[in-house]
Amino acid sequence: MSKAVRIEGLKEVRSAIRGITSEMERNGARGRLRVLNLEAAEVVKQKADGLVPRRTGKLARSVRAAASQKSARVRAGYQRLPYAGPIHFGWPARGIRPNPFLYDALDSRRGQVVEVYERGIDRLIRDYDLD
Repeated sequence: MSKAVRIEGLKEVRSAIRGITSEMERNGARGRLRVLNLEAAEVVKQKADGLVPRRTGKLARSVRAAASQKSARVRAGYQRLPYAGPIHFGWPARGIRPNPFLYDALDSRRGQVVEVYERGIDRLIRDYDLD
């Protein structure tokens, strides 16, 4: 049950990048996709930092951006901080109302995320002559 931003054509760009010569591999284009995804995730994380509920600050400190070549993610919580999910999604049986701070952060920064991808993909297309 996650919200996602889908970038039309991103799959094709990734495919084109994979199909380019080993020279491009040595120049780090795949690494550049991970960096681009991380940049997009950071945009959302920065907004989430201001929306996450704070009591002790542990949940706020657990919000982090992550990326791979294929995806960008913003996460909250970890194994030793198991209440991130119930805070975000709610837990009616325990009287916990949802506070979807990560979804709200994505919704409010959607335009900026798209701009990050547009600029980054344009740079890749230009740098590797993909058009």
